[in-house]
Amino acid sequence: MTFDPAAGLSAPRGPQDLANDPRNPGMPLEIAMFEGHAVNRSATERRAASLGARRTVKKEYQAAWLINAIRCIDLTTLAGDDTAARVRRLCAKARQPLAAHITEGLGISDLGLTTGAVCVYPTMVGHAAKALQGSGIPVASVATGFPAGLMPLHLRLEEIRYAVAEGADEIDIVITREYVLTGNWAALYDEIAAMRAACGTAHLKAILATGDLQTLRNVYAASMVAMQAGADFIKTSTGKEGVNATLPVSLVMVRALRDYLDATGHRIGFKPAGGMKSAKDALSWQILMREEMGRDWLMPHLFRLGASSMLGDIERQLEHHVTGRYSSASRLALA
Repeated sequence: MTFDPAAGLSAPRGPQDLANDPRNPGMPLEIAMFEGHAVNRSATERRAASLGARRTVKKEYQAAWLINAIRCIDLTTLAGDDTAARVRRLCAKARQPLAAHITEGLGISDLGLTTGAVCVYPTMVGHAAKALQGSGIPVASVATGFPAGLMPLHLRLEEIRYAVAEGADEIDIVITREYVLTGNWAALYDEIAAMRAACGTAHLKAILATGDLQTLRNVYAASMVAMQAGADFIKTSTGKEGVNATLPVSLVMVRALRDYLDATGHRIGFKPAGGMKSAKDALSWQILMREEMGRDWLMPHLFRLGASSMLGDIERQLEHHVTGRYSSASRLALA
């Protein structure tokens, strides 16, 4: 569907429209595109802080933005005690993210609302693919030694191939942070390019683990190298770092997206992940994308939110919009 903040939600955008967005083919490593690129931290932080303060949405418009956030969520479980049953429950929630009385109250029963994807570990991909069969919801899998990524490259590539063979449509890879911290851009480029090749037709989302990269200049450079190497999305975090998605870091990555678009004509997706739990967070990151990139980046083929608990708060806010009352969190089905 095409989302218009001024007019709510309109008709779904079909597959024929998405065909106009070819995959990022990548390009040869071009260090001049990012080397020496200065990032003013104080200016970045001021701009990020102004986003929520300058723009807000209320009432039915807020409800429309929250509905849009749902279709951009990568509903995720990445726990050591994941089971097939938990993954099936997650997939059921992805298929029907809102309780029936909320959907009916909002008047969107015919919208076919689902989340943007379900994200799991490689060994859980088969369970997710089976549970989502026929739904059109992509299965995303983390890979490459998630979350640290400190495995030999051939093993990380084999993990990608395994996840794709199990049915993954998208692969969330993690980069070697050492290459960024030491400025070894050629090694970083070669690593991501090899991972892109291993993905085949599956889309590659490159996790930069920005909380480990120390400087915003490093964040910009790593973003640019990932896109040059063929990443379809760049993603902030694994969710396992001490600091995960923040608006200032996201702003730097989004500016890199814009610069890459200007230089190559290719549109790359963006996925903040980790630490986002509330409906307010969902609004903040959508406002960032709308302000910096335009409304096309409010669609799930170019924007995802890596979260699960966020969906619960969005559902509570939408129920309040319908009924005028807040229910306890235990009343609604968990993801």
